[in-house]
Amino acid sequence: MATKISLSNRLFAELFGTLMFVLIAAGSVVSASYISLPSVFVLPFVAVTTGLALALAVSITMNTSGGHLNPAVTIGALVGGRIKADEALYYIISQLAGAAIGALLLFLFFPQVIGAAVSWGTPGLGAGVGPVRAIAVEAVLTFFLVLAVYGTAIDERAPKIGGFGIGLTVMVDAMVGGPLTGAAMNIARWFGPALVSMQFADWYVYIIGPVVGAVIAALVYTRLLGRK
Repeated sequence: MATKISLSNRLFAELFGTLMFVLIAAGSVVSASYISLPSVFVLPFVAVTTGLALALAVSITMNTSGGHLNPAVTIGALVGGRIKADEALYYIISQLAGAAIGALLLFLFFPQVIGAAVSWGTPGLGAGVGPVRAIAVEAVLTFFLVLAVYGTAIDERAPKIGGFGIGLTVMVDAMVGGPLTGAAMNIARWFGPALVSMQFADWYVYIIGPVVGAVIAALVYTRLLGRK
């Protein structure tokens, strides 16, 4: 008989996994600035690093907590009836705390002038991208991400590929959405670096977009793609 994992262990897994993800994902932006990576290589470097970081972090934590590591994913799981409301709240708090710690570690690791130049990896809007378009971009990218989570992790029929499919989705999403919004798809990914850099411009984009995308994805999967 399988042993039920305690809530405290699951919350620690969410905190640790999100810490790891934000440290590496936001860190790739700071690292690219630190080594003066040519601009043509920055997008693929950050996208690949972010995707691999999430794939590893999800694979490490999925057997303990489900490997959400993202408030939008937790909200999507809640909409699909895969987590209780009170536990979802605790998950989100743990994710935000992990993101803040991960960003704080970046602040301690890198020279201040380097990190500050890129707002410690805080996602931001591209030139000419307004709030409405940005929310739409984040919603669509998160929609694909949460569908991948349902299809490769939440669904009992999911193939046993760890976090690979989820990380791959984030990587290709970032290739497209990175220049437009920074392709956060994750409130925690935005929140940690924003808190450390105190850069909260367009904060609503990185909350509304992922939440809307996650809710729609959960409804689409549970009503149209999942097992009845």
